Parts: sequence; structure tokens; C-alpha cells
Amino acid sequence: MDSSLRVHVEDVRGEGRAAVLDRIAGYGVAGVTVAAAGERSRDITPHGPARVTLRADGVHFTPPADLFAGLRLTPPVQAGAAEEPLAALRADTARRGLRLHGWAVFLRNATLGLAAPDVTVRSCFGDRGAPADLCPSHPDVRSYAVALGRAVARQGVDSVVAEALHFGAFGGPCGFDTSGRGHGPGRGHVPLGPMDAFLFGLCFCDFCMRRATDLGVNAEAAREECARIVGGVLGGDPPAQGEVTRAALTAYAGPEAVAYARARSEAVTSLVSEVSAAVSAEGSRLVFLDGTGAVKGHDDGLPAPGLAAHDAWQLGVDLVALGDLVPSLGAFGYARDAVRVADDVGAYRRSAGEERELRVVLRPGPPDTDSADRLAAKVRAARAAGADAVDFHAYGLVPYPILDRVTAALAG
Repeated sequence: MDSSLRVHVEDVRGEGRAAVLDRIAGYGVAGVTVAAAGERSRDITPHGPARVTLRADGVHFTPPADLFAGLRLTPPVQAGAAEEPLAALRADTARRGLRLHGWAVFLRNATLGLAAPDVTVRSCFGDRGAPADLCPSHPDVRSYAVALGRAVARQGVDSVVAEALHFGAFGGPCGFDTSGRGHGPGRGHVPLGPMDAFLFGLCFCDFCMRRATDLGVNAEAAREECARIVGGVLGGDPPAQGEVTRAALTAYAGPEAVAYARARSEAVTSLVSEVSAAVSAEGSRLVFLDGTGAVKGHDDGLPAPGLAAHDAWQLGVDLVALGDLVPSLGAFGYARDAVRVADDVGAYRRSAGEERELRVVLRPGPPDTDSADRLAAKVRAARAAGADAVDFHAYGLVPYPILDRVTAALAG
């Protein structure tokens, strides 16, 4: 079973490349997945020289001029990129017999969104209130994503792991900025139900509405209905209860709103296809990482009952279509229960088909995992349900004793 450990360049730089790679090799993983294009965050780093690490949006390499020339959006460049940390990692991982994967956050970039608000998602009220969420339908965003995929592949990585290459969700680690991601502290004192939050998070920019209209959807009717429902809750109406399903959403918001939400998959599918082709042209391969499992289980490892693969449509992800277009799919197994991990993996395997590689991201420590035995059980469950690889998140974020669990988990 293939495996890797996720790392951030800042952590490698702080602790020393040789020391970090020697430690990672000792865990028995087959590779390293490095954040080649990261996002801003404030992380507690328990064994780093800085115990709180501030990360920025942008790439850890010099963007190739031929790829971004003439494009409106270009990636911010991280401090120290001129030192070519990815090239050094590529050489040192090769000497240790480790694969190197390039992890890239594509459409979650507050630096770009604040500089060019029109490329971000627009709510049913016309607000541009999620500066970190770039819209997959916007032509400038699409050109940027293709160039970024090609640029990361050009760093000589074995694969490009594409995170956030789809729409975001309202709230949580992959979505609307209620938590303040990218724009200072966030506040929200209106109790939105899951369906209200979903409708609030839909993008109604001109490009999304045009694509939906071309597919036969009455986009304006969908926008008006979303504004009516969410506006009512913001005005004091009781929030909707229950999980977001197509049937429940149809009863709550009407068929046009559901049709509009489903139409978003065309933008995501076509964009992923373009990025995958660009990555392949550079001699690498794309791993499309669906963020649904992170949205559902990020905070406490207790995802709602709906399986991540079944809810992926909420982010505009059509797993069946993508299974025919990309060589590898990735999923987040952010759940405490090994049975739930197995159920999620099995659903992804059935959706993607048997021909595609399936990778699962697990957290070796809290809030998902309280012991080495639990991590080992989840690795076994993922393997039995059809996963080809497990990737562990992440080197700099958890103490060494928790990272030590990886060795036994892979050995079992």
C-alpha cells in the first residue's frame, strides 16, 4: 500500500531538511507530500523552532514566466522561494528512495481574492464576502489554475495533489469565511441550518449564472429563491433542520435551486480535466482531492451520517465523471470511527471505479485518532475498502509521539 506524510516547507526549513527527511523515512512511508502551493493559516507547530507558525498564500518556487505571462492572476511567491526548497527536497527524497508529491491549494487564496474581488464567489445577495474562495467558473481563475497545475508539475514531482480545485462550502475549512480565514476574525450570530448555509454559499456570479443558463436552468429564479429563503432566516425566520440532500433541498428551496446547484459540476469537471491534461503534459499526474470529507469531519472527527462521496455534489464535484478524467482521486478520512472511514472509502471506490488510484488522507492524532491502535484500525479499514494509498496529515502539526503511530499503522 502506497503512503506519504504531508509536510510544509516552513517546517522543513525550521527543523532542517536532513533531520526531517530522516525522521519521515523512519516512519516507513513511501513518500513525502510537500505543500508546494500553500494557503495562509496560523498553525500551532509543537516541535518547530516557532511554536506558532504563520503561513502565507503562495508558491514555494519562482513561477515560470512562460506559464503566467499575460495572465491576470499570478500566484504570490513565498519567502525563501528563490532558495528552491522544492528542488532540494526532490534531490534529498530521491537519495532516500522516497517519492515526492506536490500538494497545491488551487482556488483558496485570500491574497488573490482581496486583490481582485470579482474573481471570488458572489452570494445570492450580490456580496463578495468570501475573499479566499476563487470561483471555478471565472475565466481568469481557470487560466490561473491550469498554469498553477503545470507549474507545480514542472518542479519534478511524482504527482500534483490538487486541493480546493472545486467550489467551497459555507463555513468549515474549505469554504465561506465565517471562521475569518483570510480576512480576520469572523462573526456570525444568526443560527443557519445546513440547508440555509448551503444556499448562502452558492455562487451567483455572472459566469456561474451563464453556465447554468446554458444548461437549461433558470438561474435568476434560483437566485431569487435562495435570497428569499436565506433573507428570511437572516430576518428571524427559524432555520431549516436536517442534512442537505437533493430531496430535502427540493422540498425546501424548489427544483430550480437544486438544478442550479447540480449544474455547478460542469464548471468543476471541465476545469479539472484541463488541469489534469496540463499536469500530464509536464510529465506528472494529477491527484484530485475532494474536500467533502474535510468539510464534514474537520472540527471533531464526527461527520454527519451522509457519506462524503454522496455529498460531493454540494461542492460541484461529480465523482463518476471525474473517475473517467483523472488518474487518481483523493479523499479525506476525517472520522474517529474506522467503520465510517471504510464506508466513505467504499463509496468513493464505487463512484470512481476500479481503474483509478484512490488515496485517503488520515490524521494520526486529535480530533480523529486517540491511539496507535485506532490509527492502525483505520489504515486497515481503508485498505480493505479499496484504498490504494494513505497520506498522513501533517508532520509539523502534531507531536512526535503521535507521528510515531504511523510506523505501526503501516506495518499492520
